[in-house]
Parts: sequence; C-alpha cells; structure tokens
Amino acid sequence: MSENIFNQMANHYDTPDRLALAEIIRAEIRQNLPKETNQKVFIDYGGGTGLVSLPLAKLFKETWIMDASKAMLTVADQKITHSHLNNVHTQLADLTKDLPSQKADLLLVSLVLLHIPDTKLILKKLAELLNPGGQLFIVDFNKNEAVNHPKVHNGFEQEPLEQLLTEAGLTPLKLETFHEGENLFMRQPTSLFLAISQK
Repeated sequence: MSENIFNQMANHYDTPDRLALAEIIRAEIRQNLPKETNQKVFIDYGGGTGLVSLPLAKLFKETWIMDASKAMLTVADQKITHSHLNNVHTQLADLTKDLPSQKADLLLVSLVLLHIPDTKLILKKLAELLNPGGQLFIVDFNKNEAVNHPKVHNGFEQEPLEQLLTEAGLTPLKLETFHEGENLFMRQPTSLFLAISQK
C-alpha cells in the first residue's frame, strides 16, 4: 500500500462520500455475518480510520484495526477513545512484510486488495491470519477497463479471484455484486462485490 499517501490523507479521510459508502458496505457485511459473533475476534486489515469496522465492534469479543499507515491508526485511536470502545485495538501491520501474531475468526479486507500489487501473495497471507473455520470477507470493485492507474488494480474479475482464494487454501462460500454507483472508482461508474471464504 502507498503508506505515505495514506499518512497525508488521514486527517481528512472520513469525507461524506466515504462515510456514505462505508455505511453501504457495513450493511452488506451485517447481513452476512455468522449468527454468533460475541465470542469471535474481528480483524479489519487495511482498516485505516475504522470507517467501516468501528460501528461493528460491539458485535465481537475483540476487534483489531490493522493498517500500514500510522497516521490512519492515530485517527482510529482517537475515535476508539472518544467512543469508549474497550474491546478495540489498533496495530501497525503490513502483511506483505510480517505476519501479526493475532489471529481472526472474521477478517475484513474492504477496498484494500486493489492497492496491493501481488493479489495471490496477499490472499495467502490473509489465509494465514485466520483461525481454523475463520471467514475472510473481501469487499472490492468489480473490474472496470475504463480505470487506468499505475498504483491500483482496476478492480477484479470474480471467477479468477475465486480461483486465487481456493489456491490460498480457502473455501469460497459467496461471491456477488451488491452495489452499483456513479463516480465510485476513480470517477468512473462501477460496482462493488462481497466475497466470503472460509479456512
């Protein structure tokens, strides 16, 4: 991930557009959560300021926001303190370099995959971060050929992604598009998918 860019963006990352999109993503996640989560550990990898995950934190025994940007986690820490969320922790982490010792029962990767060049490698690392029986929730953009940027993937095709999840040792459970919108991705109309797989 482009850590310096996210460090620079941290203090004004939570824009009205991003807050609105986070709410849409969170609603889809809520609908697909396992029935019993109050004894589970939830990790939001690449979670930044906790935009998506913090309102879900009370559903879990423990929530971890992991990110490669220290400035983003500083904003998350301020929110955690302000909201008195005693079960939420932050950790500076980059899975492409080191694997944290904390494991997840539910691992969220929301609009993160597109920033990581080696999709195959990061999916294997994410699988290692899961406890046996744990679930990986990926939210990202469907492929859009109109998007062309040197630092990000232009979205993902669902079938090849499913294959990569299988190769990473995960069992795909669900992969479907849940939201479409204008100007969502590099000012282009696009759609979001949710992919759920299990270790």
